[in-house]
Amino acid sequence: MSTLQLGDLAPDFQAESTLGTVHFHAFIEGRWAILFSHPADFTPVCTTELGAAARSHDAFAQRGVVVIALSVDPVERHHAWLGDIEATQDVRVRYPLLADPERKISTLYGMLHPAASQTSTVRSVFIIGPDKRIKVIISYPASTGRNFDELLRVIDSLQLTEQKGVATPANWRPGEEVVILPSISDDEARQRFPAGFRAERPYLRYVTNPQD
Repeated sequence: MSTLQLGDLAPDFQAESTLGTVHFHAFIEGRWAILFSHPADFTPVCTTELGAAARSHDAFAQRGVVVIALSVDPVERHHAWLGDIEATQDVRVRYPLLADPERKISTLYGMLHPAASQTSTVRSVFIIGPDKRIKVIISYPASTGRNFDELLRVIDSLQLTEQKGVATPANWRPGEEVVILPSISDDEARQRFPAGFRAERPYLRYVTNPQD
């Protein structure tokens, strides 16, 4: 099983999908990406998840994020399943659903957890930056559906951190206070954030609206 870690280069691959052949690195070139896997087609939780991802399509696109789903079933079965997803979830799926019948990508990304299943992927999520490096890895059991609002929140946090040199505290939502990275001195913080910051401790400094 793969032992990919945060900061690793996301492995490249080529696969057939519901939108044609996907060359992964070329497909995501210059953009953020979410790659998420499903245990199998025609399963209840997965059906709702693919619908939720489709409803969030515009929100992801506004953030420069492409979404790619993966299941171990063949692409012909994916096409049949998409009909059910769109009918039951009342949404059009506009992102590719990768076919991985030989489980090559699943193995490459460590999506097969033998203790859970020898043949089906767990619900893995990889958030990958424009540099093609892995920023986030989350794995869910097959019984627990993912929260796509949370994935959007994580993307917002990652992008804000990259742009402004801040970190986001517990339960942060866009527009709320953030904290200044410990690597930034007070003098540098005053230059970066001319509106000022609030220091609860020397290591705990809050700033409001760093994007302004």
